Amino acid sequence: MNTDILEGKWKQTKGEIKAKWGKLTDDEIDVAKGNTEKFLGIMQEKYGMERDEAQKELDKITR
Repeated sequence: MNTDILEGKWKQTKGEIKAKWGKLTDDEIDVAKGNTEKFLGIMQEKYGMERDEAQKELDKITR
């Protein structure tokens, strides 16, 4: 996912992220604020995902 696209869709994507990954707090989601790399790092930390797996999951929601 292109970072510019994620930043542009952030508000709509944020709700989908909260629904899918309930372990993430609002603060953690806000820290990422459309920054793909930060978001993937949080996903790796919270869910123990590999980076590629986290990227695939993010891509599923942002399509």
